[in-house]
Amino acid sequence: MNELLLIASLLVSFGSTVAFFKLFGKSGLFAWIGISAVFANIEVTILVHAFGMDQTLGNTLFAASFLATDILSEIYGKKDADKGVKVGILTTLLFILLSFMWTHYIPAADDWAMPAVQSLFSNTPRILLASLCGYAISEVFDVWLYHKWWDLTEKKTGSHTKMLWFRNNFSTLISQLINIVIFNFGAFLGIYGLKELIGITAACYVIYVFTSLLDTPFIYLATKIHKKDSI
Repeated sequence: MNELLLIASLLVSFGSTVAFFKLFGKSGLFAWIGISAVFANIEVTILVHAFGMDQTLGNTLFAASFLATDILSEIYGKKDADKGVKVGILTTLLFILLSFMWTHYIPAADDWAMPAVQSLFSNTPRILLASLCGYAISEVFDVWLYHKWWDLTEKKTGSHTKMLWFRNNFSTLISQLINIVIFNFGAFLGIYGLKELIGITAACYVIYVFTSLLDTPFIYLATKIHKKDSI
């Protein structure tokens, strides 16, 4: 069941990225980055066993956020991709602040939700801060590296559009490694043993490699949609 849910989550996350772009253009990508940042920071508190490995959730939504910034880079340029990163960072900061406030309300006598909210969010400031640091550093690096790879591929091929698969995959794969190392060690060091933490990190990165490679058709689809809509 976990494996099927993860695959479905991947398709929904990547499909939603392209759908938001198709329906709302550049603004849709900005909106989706904010949405995925909130959802991912909730999901990432959950540890599951799938594909023979223990791993935190949120991988597919974080991968979708990277896909969105790569689409912004490819179609609109570095300035708009950097703006997308700022949207994700600000959204995460607001989520951290608001979720902290939720746990400090005094509930009414008939309230039933506060115990669950406090159980989930009172223990997550460290997780959310680690997520914010990992996201911010890796996304900024991803946009920078994407355009460095673009300069390289343009020099090698003489074309501004060729080798999209290369700059998309090799910027995301390196950036995701930075993200997962910062997040897992920042959030869970001392909670899990070092051996288990390394295993979780390796498992999460295997998933990131898988998701990063699978996002390639979606970025090509987004560029095709853009060309069609521009005619």
